[in-house]
Amino acid sequence: MNLYQNIIHAKQEGQKLLAVLIDPEKIDVENIPSFFKKVHQSITTHIFVGGSTDINNDTEKVVLAIKKVTKLPVILFPGDVKQITNKADAILFLSLISGRNPEYLIEQQIAAAPILKNSSLEILPTGYILIDGEKETATQKVSNTKPIAQKNIELILNTALAGEFSGKKLIYLEAGSGAKVPVNEEIIKTISDELSIPLIIGGGIRSKKQLDKAFNAGADLVVIGTAFENDESFFNHIKLN
Repeated sequence: MNLYQNIIHAKQEGQKLLAVLIDPEKIDVENIPSFFKKVHQSITTHIFVGGSTDINNDTEKVVLAIKKVTKLPVILFPGDVKQITNKADAILFLSLISGRNPEYLIEQQIAAAPILKNSSLEILPTGYILIDGEKETATQKVSNTKPIAQKNIELILNTALAGEFSGKKLIYLEAGSGAKVPVNEEIIKTISDELSIPLIIGGGIRSKKQLDKAFNAGADLVVIGTAFENDESFFNHIKLN
């Protein structure tokens, strides 16, 4: 199974993809079977697993529990090299290209390289760009980097293009978990129109209206987390027909 080719095919066909992000620090393994009953009733196409931190090293345990109850592809969204497990299907090989901290531009990637070379994970090189969602996020604190202001569309675009030109296969615009505002439509449309690779949008999407706006503006894959878990009305809007 080549997940990247599936994402490319979906982009070419105009099929919109939806990922549910599961933070190993915020989910009880015992609740995973019941949680996935809801997931399987929705339009979810991918599962992302990861968080800014994983103090108790629960990532592999959570991935194994998820793999027992779903056939949806499970993709690691790691905050650092310790969150890598061969039990998933793929990994977003993230480089925080909006920041200038070498630890998250290249050092973590160097540490991950020998692990990934000997794994069966499909590696998805991803340019990760933090966008200001009007709330300081855990990613900002951990990476010690600042997000790009939403009004600075030119810098966001040039950063995304630099990611594509340097060989990234995906660009991920992230407003952050719990963001007060998601990435706005103008940014999404501008970046989507200029990129030739798939665009992922995450952070702050809490309603079907916001989800539709992101898709209509050009997002190829949208990531949701707390909205799916906590808002029954949102879930009802993304149920399968």
